[in-house]
Amino acid sequence: MKRVVSGIQPTGNLHLGNYLGAIRNWVAMQDAMATEGGECLFFLADLHAITVWNDPAELRANIRNMAAALLAAGIDPARSILFPQSLVRAHAELGWVLNCIARVGWLNRMTQFKEKSGKDREGASVGLYAYPVLQAADVLLYKATHVPVGEDQKQHLELARDIAQKFNVDYGVELFPLPEPFIQGRAARVMSLRDGAAKMSKSDPSDMSRINLTDDAGTIANKIKRAKTDPDLLPGNPEALEGRPEAQNLVAIYAALAGTDEADVLGRFEGKGFGAFKPALAELTVEKLAPITRRFDELRRDAAHLDSVLADGAGRAAAIAEPVLAEVYETVGFLRR
Repeated sequence: MKRVVSGIQPTGNLHLGNYLGAIRNWVAMQDAMATEGGECLFFLADLHAITVWNDPAELRANIRNMAAALLAAGIDPARSILFPQSLVRAHAELGWVLNCIARVGWLNRMTQFKEKSGKDREGASVGLYAYPVLQAADVLLYKATHVPVGEDQKQHLELARDIAQKFNVDYGVELFPLPEPFIQGRAARVMSLRDGAAKMSKSDPSDMSRINLTDDAGTIANKIKRAKTDPDLLPGNPEALEGRPEAQNLVAIYAALAGTDEADVLGRFEGKGFGAFKPALAELTVEKLAPITRRFDELRRDAAHLDSVLADGAGRAAAIAEPVLAEVYETVGFLRR
C-alpha cells in the first residue's frame, strides 16, 4: 500500500503562504490517496520546532492552531492520520538509532543547517544539526513509500534514503523501504506583499507584508490595495514579468488561488494596471479564504476538540510505529521485555 508521510512545524500567525505552499497540497494528497487506496500521515513537527527556542505556552498554542488550520483547510481525520510528533515517542527513539547510522560527513553537506545557523554555527543547537536525521526517522518509522518534497527538502529525502540503505546493508535486512518523492504540481511560492524578493513570513515585523488566515475581508482588501507594485501595465505573458518581482508575486497568488497558471491570468488582465488587478485579486482571495478562516476561528476556540482529534491520531500513528520500532530494536540487538 502506498503510504505518504509529511510534517509541518507548528508556527503561529498562519498566513496565505502557509496555505498555498503546504496546507492545500496536503488536502490534495489526502484526496489522491483516497482514490488510490493509500493512506496519509500528517504530523505537527513539534520536536523539530524546539531545535530553536520556543516559549512553552506559545508552542502549545501553535500546535493547536496548526491543527485547527489543517482541519479548516480540509484535512479529514477520518481519511488521514493527524497527530503531534511528540505524542508518538517512537519518533525520538528511532531518531537516536538513526543518529548512530548516519555519518558526520553526510550531515556536514546539509545546506539547510548552514543557512539556518548563519554566522553563529558554533552557537547552534545539536538538534538543529541533527534535524535531518530526525526527519529520516519521521519517514522511516512508518515505512513510508512516498514523501512530498519541495526544492529545499530534496537533499533531506536523499539522506533518509541513504540512512535506510545503510541500516539495511549493515544489518543484512530489508527493514526499511527507500521512500520515493511524491511529485505534485508546482507548489506556490508566496512572497511578501512589501518585498517581492522575500518569502511571506510570520517573522516579518510588518503585518502588511502578509495575509493572515485570521484577517477579515476588509483587512485582506486593504493589504492587497497597499501591496507594493510598479507603475507598468500587466503584460500578456509570464516572461515579460522578469525583473518585476512584486508584480510577478501578485499574479502568482491569483493563479494559485484560481487554480490556473500565470499565463492564463495575464491573458485575462493584459494591458491593465494594478488599479484594476488588485480589486480582482482581493475579491478572489476573500472568496477562497473566507470559509477556511471562519472554520479555523471556530476550531481554534475549541481546545478540547482539537486535543481529542490529535490524541486519536497519535494513537493510530503509534499503532503503526511501535511494531516498526520493535523490529529495529530486535535487529540492532537490544533486549526486549
